[in-house]
Amino acid sequence: MNTTTVIVGSSIGGVRTAQSLRLEGYEGEIILVGEDPELPYDKPPLSKSVLAGKVEESSICLLTREQADDARIQLLLGRRATGLDIAQNLLKLDGHDPLRYDNLVIATGASARPSPWGHRPGIHVLRSLEDARKLRANLFKGGELAVIGAGFIGAEAAATARSLGLEVTVIDPLPIPMSRIFNPEIGHWFGDLHRNNGVKTIFGTGVEAIEGEQGDFVIHLTNGQQVPAATVLVGIGAVPNDAWLGSSGLLVDNGVVLDEYCRAVDAPNVYGVGDVARWRHQKHGEDIRIEHWTNAVEQAACVAYNITHPESPREYTPVEYVWSDQHDWKIQVVGRVGGNSEHVIIGHPEIHGKFAALYTSDGVNLRGAAIVNWPKALLACRRGMGTGIAMQELREHLESLLNPQPTVAR
Repeated sequence: MNTTTVIVGSSIGGVRTAQSLRLEGYEGEIILVGEDPELPYDKPPLSKSVLAGKVEESSICLLTREQADDARIQLLLGRRATGLDIAQNLLKLDGHDPLRYDNLVIATGASARPSPWGHRPGIHVLRSLEDARKLRANLFKGGELAVIGAGFIGAEAAATARSLGLEVTVIDPLPIPMSRIFNPEIGHWFGDLHRNNGVKTIFGTGVEAIEGEQGDFVIHLTNGQQVPAATVLVGIGAVPNDAWLGSSGLLVDNGVVLDEYCRAVDAPNVYGVGDVARWRHQKHGEDIRIEHWTNAVEQAACVAYNITHPESPREYTPVEYVWSDQHDWKIQVVGRVGGNSEHVIIGHPEIHGKFAALYTSDGVNLRGAAIVNWPKALLACRRGMGTGIAMQELREHLESLLNPQPTVAR
């Protein structure tokens, strides 16, 4: 008997789940539902090449209608999910009849945290293709860009705006950028990176209000300072798109709560993938939620396997991987960094043009690593995370790569 799998969310997690189901030999009906009316597209380029206008929008398409037809994936785009009837296995949609499912995959992602200072023209967030189009149109008019929030999205957009020749100011209430993700020493280097590329930074200060209109804003800071800007980008984090599940009966707590197999804890035929999924990571012994492309792709493959092999499901225990491109830095993070972890740093951005920071919770075992502009170190760290390499052994290996001993002729 053929079954139907409905996937809610048409970004990378949803698309890869659909494609992975076919790779696993799933023969049932697949319906991919998306609130965004656009064909599915990749989001990492939005703050970089798409924002800069350096690529055609078609280049970031994840799934064309022809590809969907070939894979027997039914696309239902421009339809917002409004609720679930778990008992009847029905997905409720705005402006469409409910869809019956045998398996449901929740892949609705996350949205940019709304601006507390209003949403009038010229004040932007950056999460969707339409967001990127609107921000790009404003940037191409010229004038100074003010970025509120020095996280990955804000920092990437600031770097892109500088590449277009705009004056850019980045504002963040943290005195040291990225210090929550890494540590103060590396955070200072991030600040230096942006200042060395012409970005004005105002850290340790919050925003009280934004007055004015598009092309002529004044940002009032908590220290009494005023910052003029033609355009404002608010990049203060993201929130999982789980509000539509409020009356479903599913356990929702900072995302839909899943077991180690990525199944809803109270509905075994409902799965979660990507930014909206909060699952039990057995190696960490806690529920975690990760907002990044790689996690969505890997989790999609696991969920597709578990749907097609319900008698022998796989636990999802990934080694986390995140990347960001800012100016001339390629930043890559493996495993878990920051927090109360001890760390050692090999290399220096000014001396070597690259570095790696290794993190440990117990002084012995590698917990995670942050690598900048050093592909060989990234390879060693990813391999080490997989094999359980000792912190000291990896440190010595990276130091030998950084300062190779000359070969003595015999």
